[in-house]
Amino acid sequence: MTAAALPRTTVDRRPPLGGFSLTYLALEIRRVLRNRRSLFFILIMPAVFFLLFGLPQKGQNIDQANSAAAIAYIMISLAVYGAMTASTATGGAVAVERAQGWSRQLRLTPLRPPAYVATKVLSALSLSLLSVLVEFVVGSIGGVRMPAHVWLLAGLGAWLGSLVFAALGLFVGYLAPAENVMQFMGPILALLALFGGLFVPLEVLPHVMRTIAKFTPVYGVGSIARSPLTHDFSWVAVLNVVGWTAFFGLGAALLFRRDTARV
Repeated sequence: MTAAALPRTTVDRRPPLGGFSLTYLALEIRRVLRNRRSLFFILIMPAVFFLLFGLPQKGQNIDQANSAAAIAYIMISLAVYGAMTASTATGGAVAVERAQGWSRQLRLTPLRPPAYVATKVLSALSLSLLSVLVEFVVGSIGGVRMPAHVWLLAGLGAWLGSLVFAALGLFVGYLAPAENVMQFMGPILALLALFGGLFVPLEVLPHVMRTIAKFTPVYGVGSIARSPLTHDFSWVAVLNVVGWTAFFGLGAALLFRRDTARV
């Protein structure tokens, strides 16, 4: 058998996990933490809201029908708000990277698109976890007292529920061509929080607004996070979270495919 007839062997030089690495994830988290504006909205503003609106409710219950502490209710709601802001800001950062030509550079590196998106989602969840922990620490110092399992379950609900807004951030980041995504997403998130029952209990809103609230992405996450405290778990809230996550996730995937196909 001649040398020309020998079968050729090819070496697979593709990196494992599509190029995903904990080093890149840590760099992504550090990059966001260096942004002072992001830190203000993610960590400081929810804590300030708690000091302004939560502490005055110390010693009061939610209402006559529910004996849960109002201060704990507000703390959990603001933890959800901080987590959703952190996730949306991190996911929405892709708009800046697209404007800087990162999508083109991505095609020249071993980092594959799924690994890039996974890094964004995990960095969003990491920062939303930090936001929840900061809010809970401030709440504990401010006098919030709950059983250990309520702290744990409420924190998990606020944290994992922020996945909805990580998908929202990616969706908007691939949809909007501008670099100032959070400048118009910030007010939108505040309105969603208002109509979703984070800033005021839904029970005090008119019937029409309560009906509308159940169709907002904030309603499901807030209801699930507060359910260990209020003992009012709703499968409607679960369907709300699943539906919005699927919608934003599918939309982000389609826009991402369109974006990378052009470069």
